[in-house]
This record gives sequence, C-alpha cells and structure tokens, in this order.
Amino acid sequence: MSASGDGGSSSSNSSSSGGGSDYCNGPLVSALPPTSFESSSTSSNSQSSYFAKLNRRDGGGGWSPRQSDSQPWLQVDLRERVEVTAVATQGRYGSSDWVSGYTLLFADTPRAWKQYRQEDNVATFPGNIDADGVVHHKLSHPIRTRFLRFIPLDWSPAGWVGLRVEVYGCAYKSDVADFDGRSSLLYRFNQKSMSTVKDVISLKFKSQRADGVLVHGEGQRGDFITLELHKGTLALHLNLDDAKLHPSSGHVSMTVGSLLDDQHWHSVLIERFNKQINVTVDRQTRHVRSRGVADSLEVDYELSFGGIPLPGKPGTFLRKNFHGCMENLYYNGVNIIDLAKRRKPQIYSVGNVTFACSESQPVSTTFASSSGSYLLLPVEAPADGLSVRFQFRTWNREALLLSAPLARAPERLVLLLVAGQLRLTHHRSPLQRSDIAIGQSLSDGQWHTISISVRGLQVSLTLDNDPASTMELRDPAEPGYSILFGGCPPALTRDSCRNPTMAFQGCVRSIAINNQPVNMFHVQQGLVGNYSQLQFDFCGIRDRCLPNFCEHDGQCSQSWSTFYCECSGTGYTGATCHNSIFEPSCEAHRQTGSASGYFSIDPDGSGPLKSTLVYCNMTEDRVWTVVEHDSSRGVSVHGSTPQRPHVARFNYSASTEQLRVLISRSEHCQQEVIYRCRKSRLFNTWDGTPLAWWLDRAGEKRTYWGGFLPGVQQCSCSLEENCIDMNFFCNCDADRQTWENDTGMLSYKDHLPMMEIVVGDTNRTGSEAIYTVGSLQCYGDRFLWNAASFYQESSYLLFPTFQAELSADVAFYFKTTAPSGVFLENLGARDFIRLELSAPSAVTFTFDVGNGPVLLTVKSPVPLNDKQWHYVRVERNPKEASLQVDQLPLCFLEAPPDGHYRLQLSGQLFVGGTATRQRGFLGCMRALNMNGVTLDLEERAKMTPGVSSGCPGHCSSHNNLCHNRGKCVEKSTGFECDCTHSAYGGPHCKTEVSMSFESGSSVTYTFQEPFSVVRNKSRQSSAIFAQSSKSRENVAFGFVTNQAPAMLLTVSTYHQQYMAVILAQNGSLQVWYKLSRDKKPDVFTPRPHSLADGLLHKVQIHREGKDMYVKIDRDINQKYSLSSDKELNTIRSLTLGKVTGRVGMDEEVMQAGSRGFIGCLSSVQFNHLAPLKAAILNRGSSLVSVLGNLAESNCGVLADKSSSHSQADHSEEDGNGKERLKNAEQSDSAVIGGLIAAVVLVTLCMVAAMTRFLYRHRHERAQPMAAVKEKEQQQHVMPPCLDHSCRSDLDLHSAVGVRDSRKEYFI
Repeated sequence: MSASGDGGSSSSNSSSSGGGSDYCNGPLVSALPPTSFESSSTSSNSQSSYFAKLNRRDGGGGWSPRQSDSQPWLQVDLRERVEVTAVATQGRYGSSDWVSGYTLLFADTPRAWKQYRQEDNVATFPGNIDADGVVHHKLSHPIRTRFLRFIPLDWSPAGWVGLRVEVYGCAYKSDVADFDGRSSLLYRFNQKSMSTVKDVISLKFKSQRADGVLVHGEGQRGDFITLELHKGTLALHLNLDDAKLHPSSGHVSMTVGSLLDDQHWHSVLIERFNKQINVTVDRQTRHVRSRGVADSLEVDYELSFGGIPLPGKPGTFLRKNFHGCMENLYYNGVNIIDLAKRRKPQIYSVGNVTFACSESQPVSTTFASSSGSYLLLPVEAPADGLSVRFQFRTWNREALLLSAPLARAPERLVLLLVAGQLRLTHHRSPLQRSDIAIGQSLSDGQWHTISISVRGLQVSLTLDNDPASTMELRDPAEPGYSILFGGCPPALTRDSCRNPTMAFQGCVRSIAINNQPVNMFHVQQGLVGNYSQLQFDFCGIRDRCLPNFCEHDGQCSQSWSTFYCECSGTGYTGATCHNSIFEPSCEAHRQTGSASGYFSIDPDGSGPLKSTLVYCNMTEDRVWTVVEHDSSRGVSVHGSTPQRPHVARFNYSASTEQLRVLISRSEHCQQEVIYRCRKSRLFNTWDGTPLAWWLDRAGEKRTYWGGFLPGVQQCSCSLEENCIDMNFFCNCDADRQTWENDTGMLSYKDHLPMMEIVVGDTNRTGSEAIYTVGSLQCYGDRFLWNAASFYQESSYLLFPTFQAELSADVAFYFKTTAPSGVFLENLGARDFIRLELSAPSAVTFTFDVGNGPVLLTVKSPVPLNDKQWHYVRVERNPKEASLQVDQLPLCFLEAPPDGHYRLQLSGQLFVGGTATRQRGFLGCMRALNMNGVTLDLEERAKMTPGVSSGCPGHCSSHNNLCHNRGKCVEKSTGFECDCTHSAYGGPHCKTEVSMSFESGSSVTYTFQEPFSVVRNKSRQSSAIFAQSSKSRENVAFGFVTNQAPAMLLTVSTYHQQYMAVILAQNGSLQVWYKLSRDKKPDVFTPRPHSLADGLLHKVQIHREGKDMYVKIDRDINQKYSLSSDKELNTIRSLTLGKVTGRVGMDEEVMQAGSRGFIGCLSSVQFNHLAPLKAAILNRGSSLVSVLGNLAESNCGVLADKSSSHSQADHSEEDGNGKERLKNAEQSDSAVIGGLIAAVVLVTLCMVAAMTRFLYRHRHERAQPMAAVKEKEQQQHVMPPCLDHSCRSDLDLHSAVGVRDSRKEYFI
C-alpha cells in the first residue's frame, strides 16, 4: 500500500520547465546585464568581462586578463539557479587570443566552487584553435547552479587568453527545506501503520556536516529504515523481518558515495521492490537483496526527515541531526516539502525548518602542489602567547601542516602529519627538541580541527573534540611575526623550514590566529600575507577510490594524486590486482618444471573466478588434474524406496563455475563410479522408470552410468556388450541375489562432474547397494597449444568486440619470418587498441582511450622473426599500461591522473590483420588469451581462407619434447632443446648438472638493480635483473651431505627479506621465510628426521601467495600457510653454500650460513634461473661470484642410480630369497653352463683386443702427427667417474667447451 496524503503533489522529482534535456537548451548568457560578469583581472576597459558574450564584436571583442595574471578566470552570474546542459566558447574577435583548454567550476554562491567533471572524471574541456570559431560542448550530465567560472588552462601560442562564452539550459524550479541541525519534518500516515512492498524515496541534499540523519521510520515489530550521512558517506539501514522471530536475517546495511559533506548538491534515489533494494547517489548505483523472510516494510505512525526526534521530549533527538538543505523530497510520489510549505496536517515540523537554503558556510582553500603550495600569514601584535586554529582534510599520510618561528631564532614550532598522525615539535636548536604526537588515520579525507595554544611554559595541541595534549617548555615562548601553512617558500633557508617528504596537499578552512579569523578574500587580493599555488573558494579533494578500480577484492587506498591497490591475500597481483599469481592449469605447471603435487590453478586467469586447489599428477605421457570431493569412500545403502530414496550430494573443492571452466579447458575428463548391487535394480523392469540416477553439473537428471556419449538407461556392460543377462542394459537389473557390478567411467564433459546420486531400490530383503564416486580427473590443456597459421597478408580471424573498458590484458605466443605485421586490432568510434610486430626486432603496443594515442615499444637485441616462439603480454588499466616480450625488460607507462580511462571499443576484433586488410601478420600465433578468455583460433581458422588450424613444426604441439623448463627451438632438419633456463642439460634437458662443494665454498648471484622496468622506452638487456617474484617461488634441487647444520640455499632482497633452506642442527630440513621486516620469520620443518645421511634427496618448494607446498623425495606434497603473502620484493642475491655478512637474518640461519655446505648439490632451479649452470656458463661475469673449491660432478646421477640399484637389490632379496633357497638343488647345471660361456667370452675378447692393437699400431705409423694431436686432446678430457669421490676441478675461465654445449641438436 503506497503512502499518500490530502493535497499532496505527485509530480516528478525533476522540475525543469523545459520538460527534458532535449528542450532545455536555450541561451542563458546573451541577455545578462554587465553586473553578471566578473573576472580575476582585465587587460583594458575594452576587454572587460562584460564583452565576453558569444559572437559579440563591440569593445575589444571579448575578455582578456592582464598578462601578469597567473590564475585567470571569468565568472558568470546567471541570476538564479538554472539547469545548464551545454557551454560554448570563442576567442577574442579579430585577434590572436583564444583559450585552447579550460575547466569549469560551478556554485550556488561565489565562495564555494565545485569542479565539473565529465565522464571518466575528466575535468578539462578542449577549447578553440582560432579566434572566431565556436566550440560547443554538451554536458554529459546537466548541472543546477547559479554561478559558473571558466578557468583557462591553455591558450593561443601566438597570443594570450581571449574568451567569449555562452551557456545553454533552462529555468529550474524546486522545493527546498533548510534544516539547522536541531530540526526535522515528520510525515504522519493516515492510519496507525503503513505496510509497503514497494518504496521509492528521492531527494537532493547538500550538507554542512559529515554526519546526520536524512530519513527514518520504524515499526513495533522491528521493521525500520534509516538513511543517514556517516563520515561523508551515505548509509542505508533496512530491516524487513520481525525482530523477535528473525533477529538479524532481514537486516541490510550498505554505503554509497563519498565526500558528500562538500556543501554541494547530491541526488539520492532509493528503490525497493520486495527484497530487492537499489540505492543511487549521483550517478553511482549499488544493488543489494535482503536475505530475510518478509517482503514488506511496516512503519508505524510516521516517517521523519532530518532527524529522529525522541517521543515525548520535544527538541531531543536520538542521533545527530542533518544540518543542511534538502530539495525535491519525495516519498512514494508524495512531495513532502510542498506539503510542509502549505502547512498540510500530515506534516509536523520539529524545530526551525525554513524553506530557503541558507548559504553561510566556511570558505575552503586548496593546496594543490606537493612542492610549491604555501600560505604565509602575519601574526599581528604578538601578545604574551599564541593560538592557532584551523581545519584540514587530505589523503596524504605525510605533510608539513604548519611552521611557526618563535621570537628567539632558531626556535620554532612545527606541525607535521607523519604516517597519518599529528606531531607537534618544539625545536629549541638543531639538537634539542620535544614532541607531542596525537591522533591516527588522519589522512582519511575527513575534516579535522586543530588548535595550538602557546602560553608561558606550556604548549597544548587539541585534535577535533579530544582532550588537549600538552608539553612543558624550559623557557617562556614568545611568538614570532608570521606563521607558515603548507610547504616551504623558496626564500626561506633549509634550516628554518623543511618539507618532510612533501608539502601539504589538501584543503584548509576556518583559519584563526589569536582568535581572529583570517579573511581569505583579502589574502587572495594580496592585501594580507603571501601565498603560492593555492586555489581559493574551492576544495579540490577527490575520492580516487570511487569508483574502485581494484579488482578481485583488492583494497583501495589513495593519496592526493593517485590510488593504490593492496592485493595481499587476493591471489592476484598488479597495479589493480588484475593478474592471477597462479598458473591456469596443471599442464602449465609441468611447463615450469613442477612434479606431481597439490597446486592452486586459476583456469580463467584474470577473469572473475578465484583459484582452486587441485592435485596435479604428472605422468610420463599425460598430466592429470584431479579435483576431489567430500565423499570419496564407499557408501552402503539399505532401506531406500523410490518414494524415500537415498540421496547424497558431493561438494567439490571447486565451485560449479570453476569446474565448468576447468572442464572446458581440458582435452578429456572422466569420473569413475563404482556401483555394486545385490537385489537392487537401477531401472524398473516393467516400465523402465529409473530407480537410481544422478544429477550433472547443471542439476539435470541423468540415467546412464558409463561412456563418453550421454545415453538413456544404460551401463558400461551394454556398451561393451558383456552384461550378465543380455535382456537388460545393466548387470544390476538382472536382480540377482549375488553381488554384481555396474562400475562405469563417465566421460561426457558437458555433464561432469556428478553432483548428486539417488538410489531407490534397497528396501527388499537382502537388497543392498554399495557405491563409490571417484574424483573428477582431466588431462590436457586445449588452449595451451591452440594455434593458427596465417598465410596471406590480407587474411585475418574475426571475433566479437573485446570488452575491456577498465582493464585489458592480452597474452600470446608467435613465430614468424616476416619483418612486420599486425597481431591484433580492435577499433571504436575514437578509441582503439593495436598490437604489432613493427620491425624485425620490435613489438609495439598502441592504444587510445581518449587522451591521444599512446605507444609502447620493446626492442629486442636479437631479431624476433627467427621462426622461433616468442611470448608477448600487454596490459592496460586506469593506472598504467605495460608491454612484455619474452624475458626482456618490462616497458610501462603511467596513466595521466585526470585523463580518460575507459577503453570504448565497438568494432569486431581482428586477429592476424586489420580492418584495412593491410599489414597483416604472416606466421603462427597460439594461446591467445584476452582478459582470462582464450580465443579458439583453431576452430575459427577452419572457416577462414588464408588461415589454417595449428602450426607446422616439431615445436608446435603439446608433446613434451624438452623437459625441465627446456625450450624447444625449431631447426630446418628437426629441433633442439635450449636448456638455458633449465637446471638440466642434455639433448632433452634431462641430464642432471651437479657440483661438489668443499668447506667454505659458495656460488652467489647478484641481481642487477634497478628492477628491469623501462618507463615508456625500451632498452636492451643481456644481464640478470633484480627480480620481483610476484608472491611466487619455484625451487627445486637435489643434495647429498653428511654435514649438519648446513646452508643449502638462501635468497635475500633489498628490503631485508629473505628465504632460506637449511639443514638444522639435527639434520632436519627447514624452510625459512621472512617477508616483513618487523615480524618474526615463518619456519617450517617438513621432515623431522635427519637428511644429512649421505644419500641423495630431492626437494621441491612451490609458493603461491600464502600457500607453500614442499615435497621431499617421494613424499606427497605437504601444504603450509605463511603469515603473509607479500612478495620477495626486488631480490638482491641468491647464494648456494656459505653465507657471510647478511644483515637481518636470524641467528639459526646465520649459524647454518657460516657453516656453509659440504657435499653435492644437483640441478638447482630457482624460478627461471639455474644457478649451477650459470656458474659454469657465465664465466667471468660480475653477477656470479664463486668462492672456494668447487668441482663439476655427476654425483646426483650416481647417487640416484646407486639408490635405485640398492632399492632394487633390496626388494629382489626380499621378494626372491625364498625362491632361491628352494631352487638351490637345480643350480649345478646352470653353474657348469656359465663357466663354459665365460671361457668362450674371454677368448673372443682376447682376439678382439689383439686385432685392435694391430690396427692402431699400423695407424700410428701412417699418421704420427695425428697421434700427437690426439694425445694432446686426451689430456683435456675428463676421465670417467667411477665413484662419488671422482671429480675434476672447475675452471670458470676456460669452460669454453661447457659453454658451447648449451645447445644440443636433435636431427
């Protein structure tokens, strides 16, 4: 039932006389009198502000300010509040003066301006390019205002500022009520209570305070609605349920908007239908749904506006009242203010509510520059003390707020904002000081009031309404003759004024010195004090976290000029938490060299879905992804009937949507269902009605129990034609008293996995069913090698428009022999995005979001058209854009803080070409991923001329030709494995690389600083750069030692973080992580017993965020949780063996580091680096430091073989010992036969040796010089190692042969 009242107006809440923006476009300036125009200055009388009307030619033909005016502006008074829909500008007639760019301010009073911002929060309007052309701008959203101010930013390069303007719109009428903070309006219903299933509340308001109740209503059963301002944010609290029956189920609270206490108008619309609630503030809308039981809102007696009066106590309110003005206040179509103005009986007024908006408000000043803004004010007639009072608001955590020199130089008081806390310091001398520190989180964008008082020997500091904090002085303080607010003027010496890190950026108002308010208008006119880079009558604070550009639940924080995203704990990284830190599949984990174990995967990458934990089973030929559920054990079912069946639901470790994406990405998926039965049928034998079934991923009922194609009422035995009774399609339907089996493998991907099973025929005597539902298992990654070949320059693949307004990431691999070509392009009306091979060794990313074209180029030191696979990844978001090619330095560019940020595309996406059919790409592309979605190039290529599915070559398939991170390189006669980034060597990167360490030995990498990031330019890089790990580490190595404690590996950063893997005093392996300087390290001991046993042990460590997985030898992965998911930020060095002189390491780690490592380290891998191989290959490099005696060794291989042989022998003894004893009597003949065979073998060996000797003797006589050369070469060949002690000294300066063996060919 909607509320209504006698005589209530039910017109719309927009009361523009034009009837709509299409008709609200009349000129508003042309008829204004001269008094409606003001300006900051005028160059001459003929160029005064009155001549600034569009197309006017009299006088000087327009307005021009003085040449010395550093902050010119033109102001227009429209005489009353009107609706403005458009503006137009023109230069000064017949001159070379015009404005090429400007901002627009608006206000109801000329002492409180607000900056108009278009879409994307852009404040700048493009202006003129000549003196007489007219540039017209239709406002993206109309404004209701009386005053407009044009602020020129850029002007004619050949002249000066010249301006003529016109404003378009229409009259605006409204009903206004003014609340003084102690008043309210009560709207009383015609009946005792009002119950509604639909409510619409609309209003506009401007507030003098950050807190206050706008609307409130409640009912006796517990229903309520409250709309209030809280710290400048609008909060809605709503409850639809009976408070006694459902205490909290129907309670909804939500907040919208920010900085709404800026003394400017804001519109509010609340719409509720049943449980759905929509709240819109200005142009931001939030949706929420009540989880309660009831659908209706039951309010008793009345709704109050402006406050919550306490019944029976006039003038007393339960909460802080609203202080400000409301306009066009409607409740369910009823104009509340109109009823109040006409004194209708439904409205009761509490306190003093007037119907004209009062404009008495404090005047704000903006300190805009982080280095040059300051305000210097005099202290008139210093008395026996000093008092200063002012208000400020800012987002910056560090700032200089105030500096007050005292009479005795260099004595002074300095007020700083330090980490969001106020600190008042009394400096007696450079070495003598005392402090007061109060408050916290003061950089929250709220207004805060500060009072400083100096009286005699006491200085007091008061913040907001808190008690004062004081400090005592040794001598009475006498005030000086001036006070400085904000930054330091250039004229002051560094000793008398210093900015801590930056000057104050923010807003200041209500300054009073010695209880005398400072007239900021006089300051602006130059009559009082001095200033620089201030904006008067205007608070320019913005909430850069609204809208929130941080994705995936990232936390937004901000400074005055930009925003930051805290991605900790989200599983994502990047400037806006856009990029997943997890691999997309188990297949991708194998590509990084990982072994079997539990891993988090994120199949949709930067898409909306979170990561999920799966088990990756890395077999020789396939990689299986295993998703488990909560009911993997066998279940026995008795007593179920079709009417009361047994029902079991399976909860998987992944959500339904995650399962869908994972299954879609896989080549094949399956799930085994073991079903055994005894007198329990699956289907009714008479009419075929199913007695058992299961539900698929979509909740659909399925009655088949095996196969890769969905069938009806069939089991695996019918597919294989081996059912025990061929009259039935399932063994169980034979209804026998013996146990039968209908186990099947479900493999139709669209139906997997099984979500629920229903069994309904086990209630007869002797009936029973036992089922076990296995885990979901998938293999293959359809997208990792999804590829297309482009053969014609005019050919391309078409896809739907790339949806990437706020964030865009594109990644793919390519190989080509062409010198250039466009990889992809998508156009809009003005915006576009293009990615291309611009030169044989350069990739260029070009885009335009409305601020002009932006180009990022990465240049490679080697050609990229070498017919090898190269990786490209680009990203663009409101904060920055970046381009990555292979392992080359990242190229990135920060976005302008106040520019356009929405990429608006409309045309189709062209892959491999452009809309003009020119400069198309010739070659292969694969694994094209855009915003977490991999495009199916192969499927689209099947229907496109000039393009074919797949790519030719050995390296263009998912066959794992190169192992352990080895890179497959195409050759004309085959392929080779480039093992540069692998810890292994050999033709297929499977040969272990080992080194023996003696006492004091170590290998240390020093990563080059700075981090490999290039700002808007590319540079070549052949070195190892300081690494940013993105909260992810992959570590693998093998070791053999008898020493404990020992240091195996340690990684340290420039920020006193470290990771260390050590053997403790008792020989147990420990993993240490210290990610925060001020917190204790995380220490984990995966295996408590000693590993210093002389045997080879393999260790794998994998970290993603807070999750760490450790695998030792053949153990299963053990999962551990770190206390932080911070990344190892800018890695300094990695050390194997002895560590000395590390700052910040804990004592136990230092003890292990000082002992070093004695033994063998094998195949060490840290992310994409292979330390042992680099020590051999990077001879003489300043980045690799080798201390002590190191030697190449194959101890890892031998230890592995020895271990394998010993295990095999041991098992053979255990398994065959009894059989040997049993057959001992039959062994005599075998022994005799063996002796005869041995004699024959020895004879043959002697003949072969004699023949070889004669041949070599003849060869040496014929070629004596060749023998000398061969002997010289043999001196450089290492003898074969026959035991663990065999090794050769490593010479890093002459390892040419080793270096050249990095590339091994397979033909």
